[in-house]
Amino acid sequence: MKWVTWLWYGGRLPALPLVPVSWLFRTMVAGRQWAYRNGLFTSHRIARPVIVVGNLTVGGSGKTPFVIWLAGQLHAAGYWPGIVSRGYGGKASHWPQQVRADSDTMMVGDEAVLIARRTGCPMTVGPDRVAACRALLKYHDCDVIIADDGLQHYALQRDLEIVIIDGVRRFGNGFCLPAGPLRELPSRLRTVDWVVLNGGFPHTGETLMQLEGNRLCNPADTDRCQPLSTLRGKAVHAVAGIGNPGRFFARLREAGVQVEEHSFPDHHRFTAQDLVFNDDKPVVMTEKDAVKCQPFALPHHWYLPVTARLENGFTTHLLQLLKRKIDG
Repeated sequence: MKWVTWLWYGGRLPALPLVPVSWLFRTMVAGRQWAYRNGLFTSHRIARPVIVVGNLTVGGSGKTPFVIWLAGQLHAAGYWPGIVSRGYGGKASHWPQQVRADSDTMMVGDEAVLIARRTGCPMTVGPDRVAACRALLKYHDCDVIIADDGLQHYALQRDLEIVIIDGVRRFGNGFCLPAGPLRELPSRLRTVDWVVLNGGFPHTGETLMQLEGNRLCNPADTDRCQPLSTLRGKAVHAVAGIGNPGRFFARLREAGVQVEEHSFPDHHRFTAQDLVFNDDKPVVMTEKDAVKCQPFALPHHWYLPVTARLENGFTTHLLQLLKRKIDG
């Protein structure tokens, strides 16, 4: 919601009344970390190397395109990766759930279906990441597992940790929930293997990731595409139900598109009526939203797929470190 964005990213002063609750949250997070480190809570080792991809903040930071990119890099290097995730927004009656490209987003979540479609990798979702990993390996002989949004899921032991940061918003006002967007303090970055910055200007030790996308596709017919440049100078209805819709709107404006913004909550369950604006302007949405809008998409509906691009040398470094972990 807009007021939450204003509170978390509009400066520290408006959030001060919530700071005492934020301190309580920080204490609980620190206590939970201590309990896992000292064996009070059980952390489970999976019989495959695990790469965790996560973030420190609530909301979109670019994990999904990075996970898709990482799966492609591992596959190109000869691995057969599998992916586990929370399945956020899914309404399945039992977990874990196997995810395919044609899975129902209502059951397993929109991001899971998007990742399964883009990667072709075996994927399992569920709140319990350990159970999700075991269910994945029960049906698929994967040799490495990517745990999407698993940084704070300490019940699952990991071999590599990668944190994605929004290069524009970074850590907002610097407060933990609910006064700010942080799940953990930025000091947590000292213990991870990589920090990847989604756009912006990297600090020391950060690897830059750029999201690229210049082609529009129709949700109902993905073979029907057109260059984004065909909308230059034209007015469109831009629809986004993601964690950071402003990034999507800004990308369209950078391409010269005149944007009429329509923001929805993250993981919004779209209906056909949500895309009715009583005019003939094109409707442009994110790829994550498109997987939910496919059943009722019309010819003037489009989505903008994006692809992650990272600095040269990152893949080589990652594969070398992964091999060392596997070899012990």
